[in-house]
Amino acid sequence: MHPSKPKTGVRTACPDEMWHIDTTVIRLLDGTRAYVHAVIDNFSRRILAWHVADAFAPGNSVAVLLAATERAAVSQGVPVVLADAGVENVNAQVDALLATGVLRRLLAMTELKFSNSMIEAWWRSLKHQWLFLHALDSVATVRRLVAFYVDEHNRVLPHAAFQGQTPDEMYFGAGDAIPAELAARVDAARRAGLQANRSVTCDACSALATV
Repeated sequence: MHPSKPKTGVRTACPDEMWHIDTTVIRLLDGTRAYVHAVIDNFSRRILAWHVADAFAPGNSVAVLLAATERAAVSQGVPVVLADAGVENVNAQVDALLATGVLRRLLAMTELKFSNSMIEAWWRSLKHQWLFLHALDSVATVRRLVAFYVDEHNRVLPHAAFQGQTPDEMYFGAGDAIPAELAARVDAARRAGLQANRSVTCDACSALATV
């Protein structure tokens, strides 16, 4: 009678162990399209690299993978890139990059049973919480909006899965004290609320107390 709960996907133990890459299409007001490519880190959910283009080209996937590789602090071996089997991820240019040994690729729902849902969930947040609230009149507009949202996602927005830490804090290991600090603040606010509620009396109660 009840749908099964969603399964927990692939989870890694440190940054740069597994990345997810994907491409999404944004339709503009004039009917043309913008193509957004991004790479997200599995452990921290940090957007490592992104690119907005006005044409669909396999080289865009190579560009974001190279950008992610240049910025990553890889200490646990070669990152595994989880991708779907679309032509933007399986082509001669991406294969040539993988042949250099800087990355390994796994195809979702082909070489393993898990989907590429982590970055697909980020696409939903990007579109419905931000992009679709604006007039998408040009590729430049999309690029500007994506740049803002990526910065907010990485640096500002706390994530419930990380007990209040941001993706940047998880990726760089800078937020270890935040969960305990937030828990202490929640406890203090709860106790203050109880004290405030118990100290308040209505006029009827005050009158009875003086009788």
